[in-house]
Amino acid sequence: MGYKDIYDRFINSIHRGDLKPGERAPSIRNLAQELGVAKKTVESAYDILIGEGYLVSRGPRGTLVNPDLVIDAAYRNHAPNKLDDPDLRKIVDFRDARGFFQLGIPSLDEFPYKKWLLLSGKVARSMTYEDMNHPSVMGHLPLRQAIANYLNISRGIDCSADQIFITNGYNSSLRLIFEAIASNHDKVVFEEPGYFFGQKLLERRVPNLFYAPVDSDGLNVDFLVAHHNDAKFVVTTPSHQSPLTVSLSLPRRHQLLNWAQENQAWIIEDDYDGEFHFARKNIPSLKSLDVFDRVIYVGTFSKTIMPSLRTAYVVIPKAVLPQFYETAEMVETGLPLLPQKILESFISSGAFYKHLKRMRSLYESRRRVVHDAFMEIYGDYFDMPLQNGGMHIVAFLKHSAKDRELCNLWQSHNLQVLPLSMWYAQKKDRKYGLVIGYTNIKSKEDALSALRLPYQQTLELVA
Repeated sequence: MGYKDIYDRFINSIHRGDLKPGERAPSIRNLAQELGVAKKTVESAYDILIGEGYLVSRGPRGTLVNPDLVIDAAYRNHAPNKLDDPDLRKIVDFRDARGFFQLGIPSLDEFPYKKWLLLSGKVARSMTYEDMNHPSVMGHLPLRQAIANYLNISRGIDCSADQIFITNGYNSSLRLIFEAIASNHDKVVFEEPGYFFGQKLLERRVPNLFYAPVDSDGLNVDFLVAHHNDAKFVVTTPSHQSPLTVSLSLPRRHQLLNWAQENQAWIIEDDYDGEFHFARKNIPSLKSLDVFDRVIYVGTFSKTIMPSLRTAYVVIPKAVLPQFYETAEMVETGLPLLPQKILESFISSGAFYKHLKRMRSLYESRRRVVHDAFMEIYGDYFDMPLQNGGMHIVAFLKHSAKDRELCNLWQSHNLQVLPLSMWYAQKKDRKYGLVIGYTNIKSKEDALSALRLPYQQTLELVA
């Protein structure tokens, strides 16, 4: 249970009249014990409720429902709006919580802040009157040129700045793609399991959404051909599959590209952390093998720089550039110019390349630290295979399917892991385990100390 669940319970009780103005709320300690959560979780909920005026703190007298609170009769017996999808709600709570093993967050303690701030100040001082005009809907041209150069050198993608659209995140990129070239009757195939938020977006956006399984060689292209040969779009994470971290094998890459050409279908390649590979031989992007120009490449700076930058990009096949340009003029909100100019300066100065090189070495070391610490404590109950890269690892339960219960338990100890089963859209053929971020764990001692917190309770669940 997260702090938002506790918050919602109080809001519902107050609006229903179960908790009345002036009535005393349970103490933080007692409520935490009763719910089986950390005190910090209850404190976070109470802080929000106090900040919004529902509760007031009276010191030694405890916490009360605000005596001056007036609830409109029209709201009685009506709970506030909630997300309709309980899994989405839970994942959002997990994502927004702070703690050990948080997923998808780069090593913020090792980011070159001084360089970033220096460039930021320089760029801000160089802004001109011309920069105050309407920006290009495709994004700042020098930034698009810098990204094109980076992709040519580092990911083997032959593209120009004219093919690149800057967006404000992965979901924005997907919306732009489907708005530009998809119709309501098009069949779309997504990986199973697959990136949770991408899956949830497509469930809302795509009427004909289907799934193809992932195995040790990545997306099962034989299954795709046998069951969904009429698909118009395939969304895949070939470099490091999300969440299983496996890579799409080279034979399957060629098979998928040939299928797309034969069927005039589109492949959306989500290369969310393809920069972080630890093998000597870099895995090429799928787009770099795309002689037919059937791959729409989606990249992001959330993993390489910082999530709060909210900057991603799409590499568009030349044949459909007009559709994207027209669509972007109508629906794409774009990004403010200043952060785009700062990012371009960071890339063009060489700081971005230097940062990536350093992070590859750091992440390889930190991944080994977390893997070894985890197996030292829980090796009898989990399998934890290591792939050739990525920013997270997966611990598969050997004898249990209680990964959601396990995640709730670990969350109460401020360990922000995610349940693997929640990444599946279908109930059949699920695997169970923990999806674990490692990028901000600084030492084996830190990892061991954190992992030992739920040890006894974990054994009671999975042994």
